[in-house]
Amino acid sequence: MSDAPRPGRSEAPAWRNPRLTLRRFSGLDRSGPPPPATLAGAPLNPWTIPNAIGYVRALGIPLFLYLAFSSPDGTDLTAAIIFAAVAWGDQLDGIAARITGQYSRLGALLDPVLDRLLVLSGVVVCFHFDLLWRWALAVLVARELFMLAVGPYAVRRGVDLKINWPGRWSVWPLMVGIGLGLIGQRTLGSVSVVTGVALALWATVLYAVDARRQLAARDPSSSA
Repeated sequence: MSDAPRPGRSEAPAWRNPRLTLRRFSGLDRSGPPPPATLAGAPLNPWTIPNAIGYVRALGIPLFLYLAFSSPDGTDLTAAIIFAAVAWGDQLDGIAARITGQYSRLGALLDPVLDRLLVLSGVVVCFHFDLLWRWALAVLVARELFMLAVGPYAVRRGVDLKINWPGRWSVWPLMVGIGLGLIGQRTLGSVSVVTGVALALWATVLYAVDARRQLAARDPSSSA
């Protein structure tokens, strides 16, 4: 039998890993459709190089907490270095995925969870030892709890929540701010955290607007 497609039938072109320009290598260029391997319903595919980096990041979070809480004031240098290494690992596993093309559903799920766990772990340490402005940390925690409560509800309603640029940008001021707090730079670290919180709140507003738009498109009567 011939392998040629039958007349009247169209076949979707196979997804290819985009050409690795400097902007895409660094993560600045995220244009184009997401890799099919990362979409809902795809196999988890846990055994990849990027996921291996993610597993190491996951092990680093409890180690960071142990070292930080074993110190007298929370400013343990080794704990701060581990925090920074786990934070930078998010860039490293993304670079590994773009170089190797080893995208996976598990990686798409694991990365944001690890980022959130790391930030919350840093918040707990900094709040306990008063290393950063506590009101800013409280606002950040309130925002995270709000997203944890509302996000699953939106997903159940059929809303496709895709991370937006303010959400991406918010991660690094938060990570840097917490890292500065862990080495005793309270004011500078707090300013960085406030910047990250402002971006995270902006992202939350955009998520709400996008969710409302999606629901209205499916049910026009809901926007009346």
